[in-house]
Amino acid sequence: MEKWVYTFADGNAEGDATMADLLGGKGANLAEMCTLGLPVPPGLTITTDASNWYYSNRKSFPDSLQNQVIEAIERISKLTGRSFGNGDSPLLLAIRSGSRVSMPGMMDTVLNLGLNDQTVQALAKEADSERFALDSYRRFIQMYSDIVLGIDHAFFEEVLDDAKARFELDQDTDLTAENWHTVIDRYKQLIIEEHGSPFPQDANEQLWGAIAAVFSSWMNPRAIAYRSLHNIPGDWGTAVNIQAMVFGNMGDTSATGVAFTRNPSTGENLLFGEFLVNAQGEDVVAGIRTPQNLTEEARIAAASDKVSMEKLMPDVFTQFNKIANHLETHFRNMQDLEFTVERGKLWILQTRTGKQTARAALRIAVDMANEGLLTREEAICRIEPSSLDQLLHATIAPSAKRNVLVTGLPASPGAATGRIVFTSAEAEQLRNEHKPAILVRVETSPEDILGMHAAEGILTARGGMTSHAAVVARGMGKPCVSGAGGMRVDYQASELRILGKTFKTGDVVTIDGSSGQVLAGSVPMQQPVLSGAFGTLMSWADAIRRMQVRTNAETPHDAKTARSFGAQGIGLCRTEHMFFDSERIAIMREMILASNEEGRRIALDKLLPFQRADFVELFEIMSGQPVTIRLLDPPLHEFLPKLAEEVAEVAQAMGVDEELLRQRNESFFEFNPMLGHRGCRLAISHPEIVEMQARAVFEAAIIAGEKTGSLVVPEIMVPLVSLNRELEYVKDRIDAVAMAISEEAGVKFEYKIGTMIELPRAAVMADKIAGSAEFFSFGTNDLTQSTFGMSRDDAAAYLPDYERKNILESDPFVSLDLDGVGELMRIATRKGRAAKPDLKISICGEHGGDAASIFFCESLGLDYVSCSPFRVPIARLAAAQAAIKYKN
Repeated sequence: MEKWVYTFADGNAEGDATMADLLGGKGANLAEMCTLGLPVPPGLTITTDASNWYYSNRKSFPDSLQNQVIEAIERISKLTGRSFGNGDSPLLLAIRSGSRVSMPGMMDTVLNLGLNDQTVQALAKEADSERFALDSYRRFIQMYSDIVLGIDHAFFEEVLDDAKARFELDQDTDLTAENWHTVIDRYKQLIIEEHGSPFPQDANEQLWGAIAAVFSSWMNPRAIAYRSLHNIPGDWGTAVNIQAMVFGNMGDTSATGVAFTRNPSTGENLLFGEFLVNAQGEDVVAGIRTPQNLTEEARIAAASDKVSMEKLMPDVFTQFNKIANHLETHFRNMQDLEFTVERGKLWILQTRTGKQTARAALRIAVDMANEGLLTREEAICRIEPSSLDQLLHATIAPSAKRNVLVTGLPASPGAATGRIVFTSAEAEQLRNEHKPAILVRVETSPEDILGMHAAEGILTARGGMTSHAAVVARGMGKPCVSGAGGMRVDYQASELRILGKTFKTGDVVTIDGSSGQVLAGSVPMQQPVLSGAFGTLMSWADAIRRMQVRTNAETPHDAKTARSFGAQGIGLCRTEHMFFDSERIAIMREMILASNEEGRRIALDKLLPFQRADFVELFEIMSGQPVTIRLLDPPLHEFLPKLAEEVAEVAQAMGVDEELLRQRNESFFEFNPMLGHRGCRLAISHPEIVEMQARAVFEAAIIAGEKTGSLVVPEIMVPLVSLNRELEYVKDRIDAVAMAISEEAGVKFEYKIGTMIELPRAAVMADKIAGSAEFFSFGTNDLTQSTFGMSRDDAAAYLPDYERKNILESDPFVSLDLDGVGELMRIATRKGRAAKPDLKISICGEHGGDAASIFFCESLGLDYVSCSPFRVPIARLAAAQAAIKYKN
């Protein structure tokens, strides 16, 4: 019989921390903590295998699961001396999800399960507090009805708000037992109205309804969206963790809280967290009440007048601090803990690796390596390369004038300016229009995940530093201000009111997630300075990695930015981007529309000084580092006017007949430009273009070399080659220009000629092409297009369907298709180096900044990757991680 249930109780557990695939991260860590002898409420974990069985069998349970669950609950009953579903001492349960990796707030939880009209009376008597028992019961009714019965929680919130208004009370904690009786009666009536049947009183019916709901939440829209954003496979499934309830809402000696062993925003080695007295866990993360600081130091820093846990419960705090340090040392990573204090007794409900900003992750990794908890290689591998993108966002310039509207909590660092939106749909619409948005909510919930992803930043009226908004924003690398209590959000009117000022949808605000300030309008931003822990970790990475990292750049700004991020040269300079300036485009069009070679050469002579000056500046910026210049690649029609009014303007500017220009323009029409008259085909049809570009490159190399004193060895790359004879023809033209310039200038200079491998034929014929090339560079954008036979510009219309239906695991234009495109790269690398052992090979498509693709490049033994400037740090770190992986 297959084992579906693993138990943990009283220092003994059937699982451990290595079993996250089967027990989920939460279940595995609960088992581990139990074995460590920590105060963990007894419980059981239903495996992820059971979740997958559930989905494979029309949402039904395995036959043997029920008996295994019953046996495990009976063990908990014996251990606690409580009875499930009846008796004077009722056993109440917490039902929680648990994926292999943390998915905060994406799946469902049910607390206080087992309460009904009879057991609530027993609980009241045992606790000597009718108010506590009824508060727990109403929480359970509301949560169960929302998650299991599908009745929107907003209905229950409305009932509760009405009751507080009627009784003239402000907080939930102000309601008396009599008040709660009234609320519960109205809840039950609401359930009959909305669900058509009474709230279930049978504890076993409640249990299996909750288990099914947790399994089902694995496939709810927000969980699917989260998995898509974080590349979490859908077939992992979720475990279900069932534990004996412990209560933080049993009066002033009870509390509940969330803590991180280090600051998740900065990485500072100080206990960080919040708690609430007389509350349950969802109160903290939901932001319903403003929480209190754990430590006195944090309370003073926050200028809070609410007592810290360190002062209020000193003995419990000391015990908790000791456990937190023990868990961090044991797991060798910053921990995110949830805890409850029940009448002075501490219980640990969860530990997991804490979500942290990239800034914090870097500092924690470096500090732990310096503390001896990690090796340097382990520290390097701790950082997700793509997370470094968080460090590259703008912050508010120090000199900027701040018109501060309100100050909340600095929940996630960085700054953003955008138009106010109140819904996820509005945020996504603005993103599609390429307009930045700030998502404004009273408090975020998991349903807001897509809107948070689409927005530049998040602003909430409620919630603390560990609220849903804060945790998710930090994970996404987006700035967030939470708990801005001085503002009021009116969804119906689409208005944000702050201290007498009203802002509507579309109004512009700026949020500073590092200070908690909300500012009117837009303010000047500045780029971050990458130093400190970033510099330390990247220096360790640079010492380990084998592959070099270059950048794709053709403007001085991009080249300078890339150098500041550690680029070791330019791997792709797309010369066509240099011709779209208003003055140059006119000359370019003159060249294209010329009726003969003589006319084209006249125009090209006008372009030569511009092109030469561009290359001089790039060579000077790179100061002796390699620069790979790709010859003109796109079809010529891309430079021509498209609309009738544009044709008229160009004709007038050029002094030519409009109809003649229109006819000439139409002559460049191609049915499939991607496979049309472009790349080396242009060079063969119009060698004068190659000759001008080669002259500009060589003359610039001489000038820059004299200016900088550094040897400049330009690398000229011929695009879209599929035949060796194509490359030979273009190479002959380039060599002829080099010889002519050498004679004219009286100097000798070095240069290299290579080609892009971006067509399948070029890959399989690489040994032949290597005979004429000094280097290869995989143009994986076009190689992916030509391998799949799909246009990158059009594929967005259907690729999401492929991913959703598991036809493709990921977008092949984002992460390399290792089986198809990757196999062509293997062939080209093997055959190219067989023909020329010292052949330099690289990748210069956008895949050069994708971590998974970089790992593949390391496995092939490529010499370097080239990527956009802001992905250079990502590539440097990924290359180091790849070197560590493949060093053996």
